[in-house]
Amino acid sequence: MDKLSSDSTVSTSTLCAKDVYSEKDIEFGGQVLKDGRRSTEHQIEINVHDLVGSIQNSDIPLMEVLQGLQYVMDHRIRGGHFADLDESLMDRLCEGLLLLAGKTKGNLLRKRPTEEADMAFFLFGDFFEEVSDFRRVVGRRLAHEIRLNLKIHYRCLPNCTAEQKQAALAILHMLTRSFPQFNDWKDLVAKDEHSTVESLLTSPEAQDLEKSYSYKMPQPGGTKYAPPALYFDRTVEKLLAMFPNTHPEKGLPSEVLPALYSHYGYNQLPDPPKSSALKILGRQLADFMVIILIIASIVEAAQQDFKSMAVLLVVIVLNTIIGFWQEFKASKTLEALSDLTVPKANVMRDGVLQNVDSSELVPGDLVILEEGEAIPADLRLIEVSQLQAMESVLTGESVPTTKTIEAVSAKTRRIPLGDCKGNAFMSTVVAKGRAKGIVVRTGTQTEIGKVSMAINSGSEKRVITPIQRKLAKLGQYLIIIAVVLCALVVGIGLAWKKDAKTTINIGLSLAVSVIPEGLIAVTTVTMALAVRRMAAANCIVRTLPAVETLGSLTVICSDKTGTLTQGKMTAAELWTTDGLAYGFTESQSSSPLDGKIISQAVPSLRVPSLNKLTPAVSSREVSPSNIAANAPTMTLALMVSSLCNNASISHSEGEWKEIGDPTEVALLVAATKSGLSRATWLSKGFSKVHEKAFDSERKLMSSVWKSSEGIEYVLCKGAPEEVLRKCTHFCEPTAKSNSIHSIIHGERIEDQVINEDFINEVSEESCSMAKEGLRVLGLAYRKVDVINALQISTEENDSHYDEADLTFIGLIGLIDPPKEGVKDAIARCQQAGIKVIMITGDHVQTATAIATQLGIVQPNNTCTAYAMIGSELDLLSDEAILGLNPFPNVFARVSPDNKLKIVKALQERGEQVAMTGDGVNDAPAIKCASVGIAMGLAGTEITKQAADVVIADDNFACIVSAIEEGRHVFDNILKFIVYLLSCNGAEIFLNLVCAISGMELPFGTVLILWANIIADVPPAMAIGVEPKEIGIMNRNPRNPKKGVLTKVTWTIVIFQAFLICALTVGLYVIDLMVLKMPLSAAQSVAFVNMTTMQLLQSFFSRSISQSVFVTGIFGNKWIVGAFVLSFGAMVAGCYIPALASWLLLEQIGWLEWCQVLICCVIMTAFVEVEKCIIRRRLTDVL
Repeated sequence: MDKLSSDSTVSTSTLCAKDVYSEKDIEFGGQVLKDGRRSTEHQIEINVHDLVGSIQNSDIPLMEVLQGLQYVMDHRIRGGHFADLDESLMDRLCEGLLLLAGKTKGNLLRKRPTEEADMAFFLFGDFFEEVSDFRRVVGRRLAHEIRLNLKIHYRCLPNCTAEQKQAALAILHMLTRSFPQFNDWKDLVAKDEHSTVESLLTSPEAQDLEKSYSYKMPQPGGTKYAPPALYFDRTVEKLLAMFPNTHPEKGLPSEVLPALYSHYGYNQLPDPPKSSALKILGRQLADFMVIILIIASIVEAAQQDFKSMAVLLVVIVLNTIIGFWQEFKASKTLEALSDLTVPKANVMRDGVLQNVDSSELVPGDLVILEEGEAIPADLRLIEVSQLQAMESVLTGESVPTTKTIEAVSAKTRRIPLGDCKGNAFMSTVVAKGRAKGIVVRTGTQTEIGKVSMAINSGSEKRVITPIQRKLAKLGQYLIIIAVVLCALVVGIGLAWKKDAKTTINIGLSLAVSVIPEGLIAVTTVTMALAVRRMAAANCIVRTLPAVETLGSLTVICSDKTGTLTQGKMTAAELWTTDGLAYGFTESQSSSPLDGKIISQAVPSLRVPSLNKLTPAVSSREVSPSNIAANAPTMTLALMVSSLCNNASISHSEGEWKEIGDPTEVALLVAATKSGLSRATWLSKGFSKVHEKAFDSERKLMSSVWKSSEGIEYVLCKGAPEEVLRKCTHFCEPTAKSNSIHSIIHGERIEDQVINEDFINEVSEESCSMAKEGLRVLGLAYRKVDVINALQISTEENDSHYDEADLTFIGLIGLIDPPKEGVKDAIARCQQAGIKVIMITGDHVQTATAIATQLGIVQPNNTCTAYAMIGSELDLLSDEAILGLNPFPNVFARVSPDNKLKIVKALQERGEQVAMTGDGVNDAPAIKCASVGIAMGLAGTEITKQAADVVIADDNFACIVSAIEEGRHVFDNILKFIVYLLSCNGAEIFLNLVCAISGMELPFGTVLILWANIIADVPPAMAIGVEPKEIGIMNRNPRNPKKGVLTKVTWTIVIFQAFLICALTVGLYVIDLMVLKMPLSAAQSVAFVNMTTMQLLQSFFSRSISQSVFVTGIFGNKWIVGAFVLSFGAMVAGCYIPALASWLLLEQIGWLEWCQVLICCVIMTAFVEVEKCIIRRRLTDVL
């Protein structure tokens, strides 16, 4: 394949630097390179640094570090190439290998070394054998240190491999013969393991090894492959030597692919684990309260009370079906969202450019990258042409990263991905330019693959949400109460000399009445209905308990790019040297028909966060048709923006599509909206004749365009200070009538020589823009002299197109603007007592400016005006982060590990934390958070799999609505828990009073369960859909450490339960002892009375503190329907003979109904008094 372009950076002849000393010929895959001791020590230094770091934490896979050391040993040291290396370096290497070599896995007789420990053990032997300085540092150690760390006996067991045994024998042999303190091998082995080692030493194997290998370390066999790594510190020449089968032009030969697939595997990320229907079903049955009901049904079956068992099983099945269906449906909805894949890749093989599935790539493949393509694997670049990559999916930065082929010097692999300029990463996108790169990591070894593995490894271990934890705790309390009451009643019954079996049945009945059978079913239904409402608002909830957790949030940590902001650059402000400033409204839209241009004749203009200028007396709207005619300086500025630009926008199928660097797209959109698109200049006869691409050293880009009259212009843009450095003049105000005509014909536009005052003015304006979070570019031009133009046409050099003697035009500020509605959403969060923290990979100045615009940072509030960068966070211990006061509202330049650390620190502080984001770099923190929230459109598949909630339309405001819905759900759960417990508490008190007094119980077990089903489930479900109360987002989040019921709500439960019990017991006693009713009739009246009052209680439970005469009877139509349904079921149980016979109930007359009505009136009066006291003395009972 041809070179990428004439200005491509080609490495193979320029980047091989020689070491200062100890240069030797080293063979790399059949090629011989000059390589030195310093270079070898540098590679060991990197691996030793990372070895210690990997033992302490998992930032870098330990195996990757060990493979790097093994590669250095095999290719650069083995065979006597470097017998002497830096002694202090060898000392640290020895320390690291000893720390690792004794690590084991398994238990008891199955204990064995880990793979990493074995590799460290082998490396210890290799370095001891090959490097004299390593032997010297080992010789300074004590025998017991070697014994405790190496654990040689683990490699001497009968089931060990031949290589393990050979390595153990070789290390023992070398140690005992090198140093006097080691001359007795028994000092190097634990006493209990002497027999194991002695058996090996005297075995025929050892004798054969001594004859064959003279106790040498095992030699690596077969082909040596380069380990997966970024190789950012390797020159291209050395990189190519590490992949000997790869030709820099022809790529890999096809015959080596099978062996490479066998060694490296395929370039595939593991499919995210999907819960099977059986696992989803198991999660429903594993709930603590469901387990209680299952145990209760087993107890009833053991008592041969199959009616009660059947009723309990109905409740269990109902809850399971609802929960299963909701979670199953949510998982299917999520699968329908778009995922992040790179299906195809352009790769050179056998000298032919092929388009293959990206899964077929292997390390060593030569990949060709073109503008707009997704990168199919982790690459080390070997040729680039103006390459820029959008890496926000990994780094969070909205600005593309300029790529080179230069090696990066570092003492560790643990450098920010944004600093790996010579690498391109899987699933990022080429924003501009072209390149060639060698695949160095594939599949799970890639950066995105590591995140995917970390997320998927724990995807089935869901965090227990507050409502699950609180309901479980409530269930534990109820179990204790049931056991205590059961024992109490049985003890009292036996004291009254009652039949033991009857007494035990009574105790079990009481225990059953403690458990609110409808609680789990109603909780599940309430959250399921909330999920439906949230789905209608584009908020997909993956697991039911996450609904309620949203309502308990105290902190929202949000990524900036793509979540709070739109994720694309737009032009916000243009300042020109004629003293005018221009603002662009709706610049986020690519359509030329959207937005306005507003001009103000002031030295400086600040543009609000949403790019909407506030009209002032001196401001005016500028028509695009007037710009070209009456604003020559702005015309020149837009000419540079449009023509010194390689991006493009096009209209297709009703949409505007953008291609290229986001910064250049923003400039082109601004010029197009102003009526000066590239097509406008082309129609005037302009043509491009030359270009100097942007590079990170010059920080400039320039292009040369020729008008129809043959006038050539050098157009330049770049960093303001660099552009200004190339300028000698600046444009001054002019009154030319047709600026485009002037430019075409080369008419002189008046200018002035740059002076100190002008430099200060530009500097001040640039700083002001930067403080507003704008990315600032300087714009300049130069008309090429006619004489120079003629010279250019006959000479090959392009010196006359140099970026020199330019005329400064102005500054243009770009921004990734906040999404519409985000500022209001954040204000609502703060009003609700929820702290919003911005976490981003962007620069701290940009992040702070955006945070200020959104209200996250309030400059006058010292508690919020605090920002921290990732490098500062790295210097702090976990305890120090935990103690930060105030806790920063903005974190900038952070890594994925930083985000995870921040979320964990907040959780340690007792906060309920939500983490929102869309990129892979957000996924670990999203997974760890109390509630993980991913963006559905911009979010990667990995991020969505890590999340509990997915925002389908990427609207941050949906999160606030979800929080409001979460609070609404908890309020309703609290209300129906109060309702259920007060109803069941009344049954408890009733049974307890009757048991203590020696009276016959009014209800049997079946009747208790029947009452719980008809009086508990329908009304509680209706309470679960109670409308939101006013001011739900005006109160602070509830304390996550408190239980589901507070002291106040427990008091309410006990009072109302005792009230229902007292009225029912009183009526029961009157009917039995005063009116002399038969027992069965009195029991039927007591049942009807209690059930009716419980149904009446459902209207009282619509609000904890508001009067029923305020909330009304018909404010919730579902409660009215539930009352009618339950009341009808109760009446049917009395008046339908078959059902009445099964329930042991009798018909009651009008006199008994009057008794029930009187009890209901008395209950209403007492409850109204109770609520009046609550309203007067307690402002917030929730």
